[in-house]
Amino acid sequence: MIASVPSLDTSVCDRETKRFNDEAASLSHDVAILTISMDLPYAQRRWCGAVDNLKVNVLSDHRDADFGKKYGVLVGDLRLLSRAVFVVDNEGIIRYVELVKVIGNEPDYNKVLDSVKQLV
Repeated sequence: MIASVPSLDTSVCDRETKRFNDEAASLSHDVAILTISMDLPYAQRRWCGAVDNLKVNVLSDHRDADFGKKYGVLVGDLRLLSRAVFVVDNEGIIRYVELVKVIGNEPDYNKVLDSVKQLV
């Protein structure tokens, strides 16, 4: 599962990433959860250091915005990633996409998690 977020230093992104981190405990060990933002790596390390029992992999797209361009979630003028969730199977095929229309809203956790559980 790949979640793109604008910045871990915002309350909604913080809540979302912590929620997926908490949910990771109930998922198969075959499931990897990635959170990608445009935050600088040192800011991400600071955020990760404040979270107990971190299971989510946090990655930065800051340097080249490669993920944002390839997945169509780069907000070019702002150089941020839009809020989106992709569920990808073990063959690399995207099986679920949620593009959150209002950046201040969280994704539909139940739909995302149901789609993940259907694949394992």
